[in-house]
Amino acid sequence: MTAAPDVDPSAPAPNPDEPTSIWRGRLGRTSLGLFSLAFLVAFESLAVISVMPEVARSLDGFASYALAFALPVAVSIVSRTVAAPWIDRVGPRPALAWGVGVFAVGLLVCGTADSMTGFLVGRAVQGLGDGPIGVALWVVVAQEYPERLRPRALAVMTSAWTVPAVVGPAAAALLTHVAGWRAVFLLGPVLAAASLVVAWQALGGDRAHGRRSDDAITVTSSPLAAVAATAAVLLVSVAGQRSVAAWPWLLAAALVVLVVAVRHLVPPRTWTGGRGLPSLMSARALLMSSYFGAQVYVPLVLVELRGLSVGQAGAAISGTAFTWWLGATAVSRPERLGAALDRPLRRALLGGLSIAAGLSAVLLALVPAVPVVLVAAVWLVGGFGMGVLSSTVVTEMLGRCAPGEEAATSAAMESNDSIAESVALALGAAVFAGLLTHGLGTAVLVAFAVPAVGVTLGLLLLGRGFAR
Repeated sequence: MTAAPDVDPSAPAPNPDEPTSIWRGRLGRTSLGLFSLAFLVAFESLAVISVMPEVARSLDGFASYALAFALPVAVSIVSRTVAAPWIDRVGPRPALAWGVGVFAVGLLVCGTADSMTGFLVGRAVQGLGDGPIGVALWVVVAQEYPERLRPRALAVMTSAWTVPAVVGPAAAALLTHVAGWRAVFLLGPVLAAASLVVAWQALGGDRAHGRRSDDAITVTSSPLAAVAATAAVLLVSVAGQRSVAAWPWLLAAALVVLVVAVRHLVPPRTWTGGRGLPSLMSARALLMSSYFGAQVYVPLVLVELRGLSVGQAGAAISGTAFTWWLGATAVSRPERLGAALDRPLRRALLGGLSIAAGLSAVLLALVPAVPVVLVAAVWLVGGFGMGVLSSTVVTEMLGRCAPGEEAATSAAMESNDSIAESVALALGAAVFAGLLTHGLGTAVLVAFAVPAVGVTLGLLLLGRGFAR
């Protein structure tokens, strides 16, 4: 006799009236809209990485190089916090229109800037638009798709990052060579308009797919706390570079502000091990920030200690965009995964453990006897884990949202991610810079403790996050 399969009690019961595909009818148009908007953000984000050296050279702004990346991340904390109640009241369409419009204005300001100050203003305006876009996309997934189809929608959003990650930097470099770096930003508004048209036609349906989880937690965020967190994230980024004499005091002060502010941006007990949604958010933030914190060291070691060119090092790790998508796609149909992965917690642990395994690529890269191809292969495992973890946790989180609070919960999650990533990068940078006089290998090895601790804590919190 064959034993009955272990059924996940949290899984929604099948509804014969629900759609079975995300590519048919109205859902098909919605999926295309999701892809187009995610592609817009992905292309511009990745293209900026390629052209920033030329921007800094042209505008004499190398001193503000790191700030150009930190500004949109920091400002988006405010914009998504302010936009969330609006989205929960009226739906995602108006916020998407406003967000895409402001994002396009920011691109125009960047593309026409005649000084680094003007360029930084444009980057801040981009952050104002990026916040509402990100929250609105999560809300679209929550409100437009039946719960069992949400993982497939998340895989679509992930796929929108895959192509830009592979060809975006090269395309941006070619465009810069042919027409100058400004063309990369001035092309953006065209992409923004096209993306919004595609998405706008697909949205605006009812909210028939929401259901309240038994342990849903109401999330209330403070705009004032968001402003404080934005300022603190910028201070953390500056202090982490150790470029100012008082950097230890700046870093300490910024961390104190973040500890106070984040309590007003996320559910209660998010950073003290609260069961359910709070630990889901903290585990996701720790695991993902650990991945990004380790990511900066892999190409550095490959170039400086292994003798690879910048292009070769970039190619060695570029495959993570594909494995990230592969991970999200693998868990997009949980019913096909078998008994070993039939529960969300098991899938999340697979993702978290894969991230932990991928992080070991940093240590392997420091060992001359380890082939570079093995370092690259191990890092690919981390990308797979990111896709599995992100999709699984977001699906669980959206299922636990209180009805009409999908935007507030999504905004809290994204702000929590941004703060954790900024802190991880700043702490790692401060440790790395402080030990660089002892050799690059030693500095990387000690700085690796930051993501190592983060991924360990994240794994420990996953169980509490999925507890009911």
